[in-house]
Amino acid sequence: MKLTLRVWRQHGPDAPGAMASYEVDGISKDMSFLEMLDTLNEDLILRGEDPVAFDHDCREGICGACSLVINGDAHGPERTTTCQLHMRSFADGDTIDVEPWRAAAFPVVKDLVVDRGAFDRVIQAGGYITAPTGAAPEAHATAVPKADADFAFEHAECIGCGACVAACPNGSAMLFTSAKVNHLGVLPQGSPERESRVLDMVAAMDEEGFGGCTLTGECATACPKGIPLPSIAAMNKEWLRAIRKG
Repeated sequence: MKLTLRVWRQHGPDAPGAMASYEVDGISKDMSFLEMLDTLNEDLILRGEDPVAFDHDCREGICGACSLVINGDAHGPERTTTCQLHMRSFADGDTIDVEPWRAAAFPVVKDLVVDRGAFDRVIQAGGYITAPTGAAPEAHATAVPKADADFAFEHAECIGCGACVAACPNGSAMLFTSAKVNHLGVLPQGSPERESRVLDMVAAMDEEGFGGCTLTGECATACPKGIPLPSIAAMNKEWLRAIRKG
């Protein structure tokens, strides 16, 4: 395939940015989107130009590092991570817009790379347990009801990519924060910090400058791991419970 790419180029956090157009040829439908960007960068390097900076790591849809808005959609037209998006989702001759996450709490570092340190600080505020774990316990030493285990596993799938924030018209991190709160809140190991966790993580989220949630649902639609929208309501319930208990 031959494609036209319109890519956001920005040399630094304080530098002005703009879309730059490039043509790439010989793109296989079996390539991943990131492999296509690798091809573009190889051409740019051979021409003596600065390659496009973009985040990536495992390229297996696990780490959450890849973070591109493709034709206006977080991670692109398929419900998956950018690294697992393949070029068969596009057609020969297409023009593809590639931009970084757009959110006040995710400032651009360079080109398509953004600083998602705000997520780290939200997790540091309460996304942990203090119960000593020691060696692996017996499987049935602490009974966890299946419904609670399923609920925890569903929310533990969050990889912290930030697609929810990029897709939200308000730039809210409620889906991400609710996944981290709900993951630990129903498990016995997470119960000692149950109240402080939700209060501290929500406060940290607000301090980082994320927008307010109006339940538009764009976050859940864009989430590559399928964290459900009711997760936010569950966290709101936990927050009210903690306020009343405190």
